[in-house]
Amino acid sequence: MLKTLLGELKEYKLPSILTPLCMIGEVICEMVIPVLMARIVDRGIYGGDMGYIFRTGGMMFVIAIFGLISGLGGAYFGSKASTGLARNLRKAMFDNIQTFSFSNIDKFSTSGLVTRLTTDVTNIQNAYMMLLRMAMRAPSSMIVAMIMSFVISPKLASIYLIAVFFLSCIIAFVMGRATKYFKEVFEKYDALNESVQENVSAIRVVKAYVREDYEIDKFKKAALNIYNMFVKAEMNVVYMSPIMTGTVYACILLISWFGAHMIVGSELTTGNLMSLLTYCMNILMSLMFLAMIFVMLTMAQASGKRIAEVIEEKADLTNPDKPVMEVPDGSIIFDHVDFSYNKDSDEPVLKDINLNIRSGETIGIIGGTGSAKSSLVNLISRLYDVTKGAVKVGGIDVRSFDMETLRDQVSVVLQKNVLFSGTILDNLRWGDENATEEDCKRACRMACADEFIEKLPGGYNTVIEQGGTNVSGGQRQRLCIARALLKKPKILILDDSTSAVDTATDAKIRKAFAEEIPGTTKLIIAQRISSVQNCDRIIVMDDGQVNGFGTHEELLEGNAIYREVYESQTGASGDADFDRP
Repeated sequence: MLKTLLGELKEYKLPSILTPLCMIGEVICEMVIPVLMARIVDRGIYGGDMGYIFRTGGMMFVIAIFGLISGLGGAYFGSKASTGLARNLRKAMFDNIQTFSFSNIDKFSTSGLVTRLTTDVTNIQNAYMMLLRMAMRAPSSMIVAMIMSFVISPKLASIYLIAVFFLSCIIAFVMGRATKYFKEVFEKYDALNESVQENVSAIRVVKAYVREDYEIDKFKKAALNIYNMFVKAEMNVVYMSPIMTGTVYACILLISWFGAHMIVGSELTTGNLMSLLTYCMNILMSLMFLAMIFVMLTMAQASGKRIAEVIEEKADLTNPDKPVMEVPDGSIIFDHVDFSYNKDSDEPVLKDINLNIRSGETIGIIGGTGSAKSSLVNLISRLYDVTKGAVKVGGIDVRSFDMETLRDQVSVVLQKNVLFSGTILDNLRWGDENATEEDCKRACRMACADEFIEKLPGGYNTVIEQGGTNVSGGQRQRLCIARALLKKPKILILDDSTSAVDTATDAKIRKAFAEEIPGTTKLIIAQRISSVQNCDRIIVMDDGQVNGFGTHEELLEGNAIYREVYESQTGASGDADFDRP
């Protein structure tokens, strides 16, 4: 974990080295000043030497300025190093997430990834800043102050040793109790982020079902869990403050008492006693800072493990050593394919699939919910790898292609249509970033999206809100189809992507496909027979297997499932399709 996190320092290694050096310089300056102060008291004031006072005072001023500059340098370089590390960690996680296959993404929840990219990285940033500045300053200050104290008076300095030993035991005990709570609290953040994400993204559903009170209560519970966990941790940590304060005052009283007797006995000077009191505060405050560092590191350790999990996650799907860089055509072959989402699963999702689809064919795919229609087409663009057998595009195993090349030629419009914030043209150009406005309009005419775009106040420059919430489901589907067409793919997959459009528009889209992109292999997943009956051939899926494959007429005659669905939807069995006039 540590190697992974520190590996992201990169260009911020120099600030990471300069920060502790600056802090050491500041500590040295702070430790020298009490010695000079003691000399002013003992030699200058008691000796009545004003010249010595001015010379030593000037030296103290110069040292103080140097200490100030060192402190400012430590703050500057520390901030640069910690914020730079945070930036690189976020970038490393985000970049790696982009390489994930669907199976990799399935391991991490969306809310969990958001927490890692935000809260966890912030914890690492704060801990690294504390580590660079205080982890060097506090021990250095304590060690130097202890040495200087023993140089002045070993007898009085032994009081510090007893106090440091006592406080170290207390800190170890308290930190041990608090650590387990800090480790658990970040898992609670995932639940909180999930609650917020679900509520915001589905706010229309929440309001439609008048579930605001339920969502508020759910959020309160998630927030309360975090509150309770932090309270338990902080209640353990807070006990250190009165113990620390009591120890500091006890040390001051003991040093003052014994020091006064030693001054009377001429064993100690007044200036040295003042220095010892100053060092007392330095030593015990350094110990307090060390306690804070332990708290921060405890929190950061839990966050660091979560961040490292994402950065170290290896994509399940990778390019071969010598990938094929061109897709010959849009033909598709499924050769004895089995597939499972979980490699250890006893029952595969797809079982012994054998299909041969010619380039340019229009293939319909129907089947009940859970029949693995989407799983079947996801294998074509290699969103998942087969468990057994092979999927071939253009006669070549998809695992032999460069993934970017393959996916550029296999355009998929998924069930869940996603639009991004920006104009309609911005969204369309996801298909082809160099597409002209005329290219975009042509694609929209094929997808029957031009009908509603031209009625919008801004036309093609109308701004789409995040998630496409300011357009209807059918409009969103048509924009996604147009976006896919701009890629000019060899294979076009429509995964139930016309379910929200009416039958007439669905027919227009299918007609445009037949006329405008005859050379593109088209796979159309649908629930309505009317959407697929004019396809060249139709695949009937049932429980992860191909139950039938043929033309509309062949399936009506020889496939019981297809005939039953057809009769149900056309009204032959008394249940009419509401989309049909």
